[in-house]
Amino acid sequence: MGYMPSAQIRFKLPVDVVDFSTDHPDEEFRIPAVFPTDTGLRVAFKAPTKYRQIVLRSFDDAGLPYDVLHADDQSILIQYEMPLIPPPIRAILDSGNLVTMEFPLTLRNGWITIDLTTSHERLSQFKAEFEDTGFTYEVVSVTQSTQPNDLLTDRQQRFMLEAIQRGYYDSPRQCTLTDLAAALDVGKSTASRILHNAEEKVIKEFFAKPIE
Repeated sequence: MGYMPSAQIRFKLPVDVVDFSTDHPDEEFRIPAVFPTDTGLRVAFKAPTKYRQIVLRSFDDAGLPYDVLHADDQSILIQYEMPLIPPPIRAILDSGNLVTMEFPLTLRNGWITIDLTTSHERLSQFKAEFEDTGFTYEVVSVTQSTQPNDLLTDRQQRFMLEAIQRGYYDSPRQCTLTDLAAALDVGKSTASRILHNAEEKVIKEFFAKPIE
């Protein structure tokens, strides 16, 4: 059975450009996307509209070129360019974890929080790369997640998918076990046994205690 760790990691940004975050520690700002370029890093940044002038002034003071992509009564979306890839993002890229990150990233009180699901090897490489940056970081949590393809056999997957599609698990039930067995061309007892074994695996995995 294959397991993939899901990790939440946060790192401190010791730069003046995010002073508005530390000045408003309870407010959450978002980073919907980052794009490595040939010359640096392109970042999409979203902030509540009430902080528009404060955020833009911070970018102006830092000399970061930016464009306002969208603004309404609720939020402002900005795209800005960084001439160099910051060490924390470089650590993510070098460990091959950019594609495993969940967006948006969040910025709160000067800390960037990222969530990713990756292999043990890539997670270890990421931590090693990050430690080399000298940035302050914390591993908030690490839990184990199971890939469905690894949890169930091909036959169990086929039976459960057929059961779901035919409404066997609906309430009220749209398909009887006899109907399901006939559709799968097996006996009723065989269908019952295969589903029971698959259900047991799924339920035990769902209620398994996370690994800290």
